[in-house]
Amino acid sequence: MCTNDVPRPYRPEELPSKEHTHDAGTRPGAFAPAPAPLPVPVHDNHTHFDFGDSPVDLVAALDAAEAVGVAGAVQVGCDLPSSRFTVAAVDADPRLLGAVAIHPNDAPELATAGTLDAALAEIDAMAAHPRIRAIGETGLDYFRTGADGVAAQHHSFREHLEIAKQRELALQIHCRDAHVDVLKTLAEVGAPPRLVFHCFSGDAELAQICNENGWYMSFSGTLTFKNAHNLRHALAVADPSLVLVETDAPFLTPHPFRGRPNASYMLPYTVQSMAQLMELDLSTMGHLLRKNTESVYGSWAD
Repeated sequence: MCTNDVPRPYRPEELPSKEHTHDAGTRPGAFAPAPAPLPVPVHDNHTHFDFGDSPVDLVAALDAAEAVGVAGAVQVGCDLPSSRFTVAAVDADPRLLGAVAIHPNDAPELATAGTLDAALAEIDAMAAHPRIRAIGETGLDYFRTGADGVAAQHHSFREHLEIAKQRELALQIHCRDAHVDVLKTLAEVGAPPRLVFHCFSGDAELAQICNENGWYMSFSGTLTFKNAHNLRHALAVADPSLVLVETDAPFLTPHPFRGRPNASYMLPYTVQSMAQLMELDLSTMGHLLRKNTESVYGSWAD
């Protein structure tokens, strides 16, 4: 998820430390308290450490995550500036891998300006970096883009699919109010070997389609929302070997901290909910998520 309504960047002194308790951070807009550390480290497979022109302090943010058992993350670009940031970030800290792309909501504006294909060519060039392991986030979004932008979104999505296949990279799909057309495009163009429905927003039927195709489903803090019955039903039928976890920070902060900024250190709250719903202990859940994540992106040590 990328929007123009992004919060201000993290400041290191505001990030929760190991000493934070559940009585801390109660003022509106403050970062939520740090959760209990996970027994088995996992990775946040989709997050945004960049906030427009003001990137976060990567070391402080990643240290806060590591303190609670989030060993690293996939930093995701959604336009040229954030994709360039991603390349710089994966060079700056070994706890990061990266994904680069043009977000579907940006594709129509670039197409109107006559610069979409040039932007896609730059994405392709950035994808050659050895620590860029995915193309994303890309896909279709009919919520923010009107009918006049659909053609550009489809062109961009198809080109991203081709880049992922040619580069033998995973692909992270952004899909909002467009599941039918996303599936139709995948059937027509063909999916890369490793496909992730980022911030999975479908139902049990879509989860079953993912199972049949070997497509990964990445669950975010939305799973914890009180009205997210469709997501919980989807997780219940999802093949455990295809389940991933993400924050999509700074968005989609898990319950009960909605309204506060999200960050990778918040990931354990979602992992805990997933473990409860899948009737797994936290250690088993952690091992499962770590194995699945490395199956998609490879090792962070490489």
